[in-house]
Amino acid sequence: MFSPEFRILFSIVFDLKLNPNFKSMSTVVTAGLALAVLGFGGRALLRRSKGLGEAFAKSLPNTGSFASSKYYKGGFDPKMSRREAGLVLGISPSANKVKVKEAHKRIMLLNHPDRGGSPYLAAKINEAKDLLESNRSASK
Repeated sequence: MFSPEFRILFSIVFDLKLNPNFKSMSTVVTAGLALAVLGFGGRALLRRSKGLGEAFAKSLPNTGSFASSKYYKGGFDPKMSRREAGLVLGISPSANKVKVKEAHKRIMLLNHPDRGGSPYLAAKINEAKDLLESNRSASK
């Protein structure tokens, strides 16, 4: 007449009532059942919301992967310009010599090849510093 699952659940509840530690054990069983209900409910909600996520993604305008990013898009130019040197060091291309030196030191501490950084990036950072310092001294 009753399903096997119901018989098992009934026997667990009945055994707990006969147990002297009923209150503490019933709390554990109640918590377990609550977690099971949450799990099954969450699973059902996720299954139904798949279409909702796809509809939301379609409603957004197609923006590029870096559209809202503050980072520079693209690789290095064949011949480094003052603008690119400023972007590499994170300073204005018209920054003074002290700012160039501080920015170079800060970035080289993070990207030095002896500390696991890329030798190519270290060379580009040095090239940017040299370019900004040489143009600064040549213009004066």
